[in-house]
Amino acid sequence: MSAARVTSTPAVTGPRGGKAASHIVRPYGDATGDGMVQLSFTLPLPHDKRAEGAAQLFASKMGMDPAMVVHAKAMGPDFTFFVVYGPVHHLVDTRDVVIVERDYPLLPPKEVNSLIKKTLHRPLVVVGACIGTDAHTVGIDAILNIKGFAGEKGLEYYTEITVVNLGAQVSVPDLVEQARVHRADAVLVSQVVTQRDAHLHNTREMSAAFREAFPADRRPLLVVGGPRFDELATAQLGVDRIFGRGTTPGEVASYLVSALVPPATPTSTTRSSTARSTSSRPATSRKKAS
Repeated sequence: MSAARVTSTPAVTGPRGGKAASHIVRPYGDATGDGMVQLSFTLPLPHDKRAEGAAQLFASKMGMDPAMVVHAKAMGPDFTFFVVYGPVHHLVDTRDVVIVERDYPLLPPKEVNSLIKKTLHRPLVVVGACIGTDAHTVGIDAILNIKGFAGEKGLEYYTEITVVNLGAQVSVPDLVEQARVHRADAVLVSQVVTQRDAHLHNTREMSAAFREAFPADRRPLLVVGGPRFDELATAQLGVDRIFGRGTTPGEVASYLVSALVPPATPTSTTRSSTARSTSSRPATSRKKAS
């Protein structure tokens, strides 16, 4: 990421018209450029007028001025949930936004199957699980189960992909063992529970376990996904790819093919079916949004 730019007052119009620079944005509520935002949070206070005043003051200190408490509800005897509405004066330059660009083509299931069959000459094996205490399988099932997600069939639909779905609350040692038993090409892990950064701790533990259990050229591709992951954090977590919310089975299947099929295919390739060099994996593209 490049150093932050310091600029003079940007040419952004208020709610009464005029055209703002297309790369400078502020929130929209009742009128264009009014900066109105809605914020929700919980305070450890019983619901009364003092609690509402504290919520208003809290939002004001975050830059919402004036802040209006539009909803307050007791959450038991000692907590109150708030929704606060009001304008902020922060601006965002979209040229400073850093995202993960998709660096592989999206392929239909028929082409994915064809590439696997022609290049690996065997099914591509995927082992999936929710690890640790995470019992939420909705994410991993959306990718693996044949019913799929967002109108796309899951990986079980692909004739050339063998799916082993271990389900929920799988320990890391068990995941490593199952990957070894099934000779997995890729391991997919979903993490929904994020309290106290459990998803980050679990992912680092998994990554370390696989690197200890497998030689570098035999380790399965490690892929994690969930709503609270930073897609730029692959190096920090020790995995090959991170998928965020809204990821579809087709995106995952296309990535697996791009990362696992030999170079002879027309897709972006990094590892062969016999020697999987970690040094040749495609780097995550970290480009600024245009």
